[in-house]
Amino acid sequence: MTSTLKFDAEQLARDYMHKTPGEILKLALNSFENIAISFSGAEDVVLIDMVKKIKPGVNVFSLDTGRLHPETYRFIEQVRNHYHINIEVLSPDHAALEKFVREKGLYSFYKDGHKECCGIRKVMPLRKKLNTLDAWITGQRKDQSPGTRADVPVVEKDPAFSTADRTLIKFNPLSFWTSAEVWQYIRDHDVPYNELHNKGYISIGCEPCTRPVLPNQHEREGRWWWEDATMKECGLHVGNKQKKIA
Repeated sequence: MTSTLKFDAEQLARDYMHKTPGEILKLALNSFENIAISFSGAEDVVLIDMVKKIKPGVNVFSLDTGRLHPETYRFIEQVRNHYHINIEVLSPDHAALEKFVREKGLYSFYKDGHKECCGIRKVMPLRKKLNTLDAWITGQRKDQSPGTRADVPVVEKDPAFSTADRTLIKFNPLSFWTSAEVWQYIRDHDVPYNELHNKGYISIGCEPCTRPVLPNQHEREGRWWWEDATMKECGLHVGNKQKKIA
């Protein structure tokens, strides 16, 4: 297996930018033993489906913010049962969340933005998990958010969760895929998906911060619709904004 210090992410991003998602996944799985797939949406289940055919038994984790739709909780169990896998469900720190809700209530993000709430419900438990890994796999696509994801490479040194003494490698095998390609794969391979997609939802997060989109609206317009459309990241991929600003 490859050491993260010897892993040339920038060169491999160039070498693999025109490779298939399957080839990128093989690179990831052959390079790192201590690796996991982050699962929440349709793209991530496509990755799980692909990985099951390459190397069964890869660690899969999902964030339970405590504010997900009932359909999303059922979806997690559907994926668990369909693929006969264990999904590690990560929860927010109880004390931090209790303090936040006590001081600011349950819907403060409508007034002062979603950053603080997502920080407690998503970023903190994710950071705790990623601190145990050498690499992780995400379902990010370039066209998901023109403001923040247009430059997402297929492999990178994670700019958000690496530290001065520890490099975390991040793989984005679907970076160059479109939404149409994702859904074609789902149909062709009978991949399970969140039933909210049948109700007009495209990008799905927490229930208070997600709504269906209208015809011809971009998928991210259904997330945090009261905020700046070019900066819609919850913190899981905050490095995208850092790169965009840079």
